[in-house]
This record gives sequence, structure tokens and C-alpha cells, in this order.
Amino acid sequence: MPSKSILAEKEAIVAKLAEKIKGSTAGVVVTYTGINVDQDTRMRVELRKAGVEYKVYKNSMTERAFDITGYGGMKEHLVGMTALALSGKDPIAPAKILKEFAEKIEKFEIKAGFVEGRLINAKEVNALAEIPSKEALIVKMMGSLQSSLYGLCYVLQAKIDKETGGGAEPAPKEA
Repeated sequence: MPSKSILAEKEAIVAKLAEKIKGSTAGVVVTYTGINVDQDTRMRVELRKAGVEYKVYKNSMTERAFDITGYGGMKEHLVGMTALALSGKDPIAPAKILKEFAEKIEKFEIKAGFVEGRLINAKEVNALAEIPSKEALIVKMMGSLQSSLYGLCYVLQAKIDKETGGGAEPAPKEA
């Protein structure tokens, strides 16, 4: 039986992990096999840039943390070597980055995840990864608004040209 100090240390790790999970908008559990050091380093750099914390925890500790946070349904996915990616702000970032690496690495696979309090399976995590980023959606919306405004300007200019009897006179050339 482990000593009291070791148990206290493990309980502290579980409590800290549970707090991280509670403070996250999204998380993804992956099978952490088949990835080499170079791939792992690149993946961790991309996750860090996106504000995603990625770490390998003991499955038993992760199970306890999921129990504490109300994500007990995630325990069935904690088999073998697993890693956990948590995002505090962007709910799409962990799914998007991990899916990109899962497509390149044969044994590295997405198992399940959660988004804003709801458990999702691997298929739903992959679907979440297909959603464009917030910035891309804003650009798309702005483009739609801008094209509508250009259309309105052209119609108004055509109306002005029709009423004044033609196009605007060219600007005088400077000498």
C-alpha cells in the first residue's frame, strides 16, 4: 500500500487536473501511440500556439478527475496509452489540430471528447474539427456583407447615371 505522502501527492494531481477540466471549454482524449518524437514535438508546438494544454496522465488519475467533473462517461475511452488535450478558450482548436495529426499517423487516433459540458464521440470530434475557425467565419461574413454593399452602390450609381444622362465626366488632367 502506498504511503500517505504519495497518496496525498496523487490526490493533489487529480484535484489540479479536475480544476483544469472544469475550466476548459473543450477536451479531447487520444491514443498516444505510433507517434515519434519529431511528430510529437511539432504537435505540441501547434497545440501550445493555439492555447491548448496537452499532457499524458495516468488513466486512473484521469478517471478520477472525470468523475469529479461529471464526465464519468469518458472513462470507457481511457484504455491503453492515452493523452488529454484541454482548451480554455477555443473549443475547436484541440479537435482541429489533433485530427490533422491523426490523419498523418496511423496508430494515433481520437477516442472521444467534450465540448462545453457535453460528451462527444470520436465521430463528433472529427466533425467539430471541420468547422472553420472563428476568424474564418468572420471573414466570410464580412465578405458577404461587403459584396451586398457593392451591389447596392452599383445599382445606385446606375440610377444616378440614368437620371443625369450618362456617366460621370472624367476628372480634368493636371498639367
